[in-house]
Amino acid sequence: MSIKCLNINHKFSNTSDSNISNIVEIALFIDKLKNSIWVFGIPSWLLGITDRSIAAFADGSLSAIEIFQLFTTSFFFISWLYLKPEESFNSNDLNPSQYQEYVSRTQANKLQLRKLHMISQEYTLPFPYICQIYHLLNLKHLETVHRFSLNNLKILNVSQFQTTNVGGKITFQTILDSPANPLRIWRQPTVEVDLILHTPYTVELSIPVYNHKRIIVIFHAFPLNDSEHQLFIDIYSDLEWPKPLLQIILHFASCLTLFEDLPYLRALAEKNIERLFNLSKTSNHESALLLKRFIELYGSSGEATKLLEGREEN
Repeated sequence: MSIKCLNINHKFSNTSDSNISNIVEIALFIDKLKNSIWVFGIPSWLLGITDRSIAAFADGSLSAIEIFQLFTTSFFFISWLYLKPEESFNSNDLNPSQYQEYVSRTQANKLQLRKLHMISQEYTLPFPYICQIYHLLNLKHLETVHRFSLNNLKILNVSQFQTTNVGGKITFQTILDSPANPLRIWRQPTVEVDLILHTPYTVELSIPVYNHKRIIVIFHAFPLNDSEHQLFIDIYSDLEWPKPLLQIILHFASCLTLFEDLPYLRALAEKNIERLFNLSKTSNHESALLLKRFIELYGSSGEATKLLEGREEN
């Protein structure tokens, strides 16, 4: 995802570098400690099984208690083997300096992402998955469906469109006409917004705010069946506002926009939605470029149905 727009990989201060280095060292120590305990446990369990076996066969017969003890010890030994700590990355794959740099960067990105994450919301909606995709990729719905919450925001033009193997990115310019528009507390009157199709299920909306700050909204839409889908909303921001206040505002804004979406999604569900995913009938207007890209990749020749079937098999 394009969370890199938030400058996750910016240069940290010397103090931050020191803290990250300490965290990495602690993490590496914990990993080594877990592996050492697991390795030490193997001969310990083998010794226990051997001791129980010698004791059980010492008198030439096996009692029910002795059989139970042998079975229990063997069961725990096998379970211990399955508890081997997983190695997500093998330090032998790279030289020490490269490995340390890799781990440091990974830890830094995780910490920064955690800091930038504001809210998460999850919904199960009684509408087909493709209704949500059509809604998310159709730029015009920002002017119509969200006329109230966005206070008559206008789309001026599309300044850039790029395709990828699994989706694409569209950059469009928006303007806040009204001087009383409350969105002015978030952003400049005229800005370029990015809408990105990452996968058939993931769409990102990236909105610039003041002083190179951004609000990133990640939508994950997953089909449950022909008439239902799950919608996950994650919002990230590097705005330097008090986080609890920002979270309250974002929760309210997200709920408001979803409330506005419901009648629109219901209307789409009542139509022959499959017809809207016919490439020959898709609008050639620049505002529909990303939707058309989705249809090229997934919407024709029954690909939308295949996406649903693929989710059900998983």
